[in-house]
Amino acid sequence: MEPSAITEVLPLTGGVASDIAMVDAGDKRFCIKFALPKLKVAEDWHAPVHRNRAEYEWLRTAAQIAPECAVKTFGRSDDLHGFAMEFISGDAVSLWKKDLLEGKSDSARPAAVGGLVGRIHAASSRPDFDTAPFQNRDDFHALRIEPYLVFTAGKHAEVSSELRRIAESLYKTSKVLVHGDVSPKNILFRAGKPIILDAECATMGAPEFDVAFCLNHLVLKAQHVSSLRADLATHVNALWSAYAETVSWEPETELEARVSRLLPALLLARVDGKSPVEYLDEGSQGVIRDVSLRLLMTPKSTIVGVVDELLDTWKGDNP
Repeated sequence: MEPSAITEVLPLTGGVASDIAMVDAGDKRFCIKFALPKLKVAEDWHAPVHRNRAEYEWLRTAAQIAPECAVKTFGRSDDLHGFAMEFISGDAVSLWKKDLLEGKSDSARPAAVGGLVGRIHAASSRPDFDTAPFQNRDDFHALRIEPYLVFTAGKHAEVSSELRRIAESLYKTSKVLVHGDVSPKNILFRAGKPIILDAECATMGAPEFDVAFCLNHLVLKAQHVSSLRADLATHVNALWSAYAETVSWEPETELEARVSRLLPALLLARVDGKSPVEYLDEGSQGVIRDVSLRLLMTPKSTIVGVVDELLDTWKGDNP
C-alpha cells in the first residue's frame, strides 16, 4: 500500500501498551498497532517493544487453529514494531467488556471463550508445535509477572511469599502457548464467535494464567455490576467446563488447583498492582482486597471453592 492511498488516520483509545489507529486507504480499512516502550499507567512500567512480534505470531497461530475466531493480518514491520490487521466492526460485532458492564449476561460467551483458549492451549502442547516464536518468558515477566505479582507482593507482607511462589512457578513453566491478556476488553464477539486480540504477552507458559486471568475479570465485573453476581457461578462453570474438555497435557484436577490459587492473586493485583481496573470504587476495591487476601492465606483447590467464597462475601451486600 502506498502512503498516498491513505485517506484517514484515526487514533483509537482504550489500551495502555500500544498506539493504535484506524486507517482508511481507498475502499479498505485497517487497524494499525505499534508497541510502546513505556505503558500509559501511573506506575513506572516499561516493556520491550519487540513484544509486537509475539502478538503478531499469536494472531497468526490462532487463525490456523480456529479460523472461524480469527482476525486477518496484513503484515508487520520489524523496524517500527508494528503491524496491520483487519479492522473489525459492524452490527454483528460487540465488545464483551462493554456488554458485561451494561449488565448483559450470556453463559454461551464464557463457554465459547473457554473452548477457544483450550483449543489453542491443546494444539500448542503437542510435540510438533513450533514454539520458536514464543520463547518470551522474560517479556512475560516484564508485562505480567512483575507488575501483577511481584509488585503486589511488595505491598502485602502477609501474602508476599505466596505471591512470589506463584510468580516463580509461572516464570518457570512453558507447557502451552499463553495469550496473557484474555480479558473481556480484548474479546470481540462477531456473529456469536469470540475473537481474542491484544496478544502482546504471548509466550510458552503456564496454562492456568489465561484461565485465571479471564475468570478474574468475570469476578471484577460482578463486583462492579451487582446484577451479574447471580449468574457468576454459571458463567465461571461454563468457561471452565468448556476449557477442561480440551485438557490433554496434564491431569485436569492439578490444573484446576493452580487456577484456584492464581485467581485471588490476580484479583488482588487488579486492586493493588501496577494496573488497577478503572471501574472499581474504594468500597469495591476493599471487598476484592479482603476476599483475595483470605483466599491467598487459606487457598482453595477448586474453582467452585473460590466462587463460593466470593458469593458468601457478597451476601447481604447492597451496593
